[in-house]
Amino acid sequence: MNAMLVIHPYLREGTWVFDDERAGLVKEPFVAGADIIIDLLVRDIPNAGLGFTLLFSASPFPGHQAVLEWRREEYEGNWYYCRELELEGWLCPALFKYFDVAPKKIFVQCKPRAA
Repeated sequence: MNAMLVIHPYLREGTWVFDDERAGLVKEPFVAGADIIIDLLVRDIPNAGLGFTLLFSASPFPGHQAVLEWRREEYEGNWYYCRELELEGWLCPALFKYFDVAPKKIFVQCKPRAA
């Protein structure tokens, strides 16, 4: 399993979604606060709604913008708290396509998608 993971979320009908063929995910939505966290993390990325790069890892890496701290499990997903934004968001069971167990911390960086 890779230490650094990458997805490319985009807006579809007002909802942040992503596709990952390798994980068998198509238009997988971010909901329940995770969408608001993304809104804030990408606010300075021009045209983020057309797509941006989201790097994430259970280990710190240079340039990470935020840390999502595990809080609790609910409905087969997991709630995480983002101290930098003072917000909580729920990550659905698709999280387990990337991690064997819910990490205690997820380090994230949002940046413009390369052309």
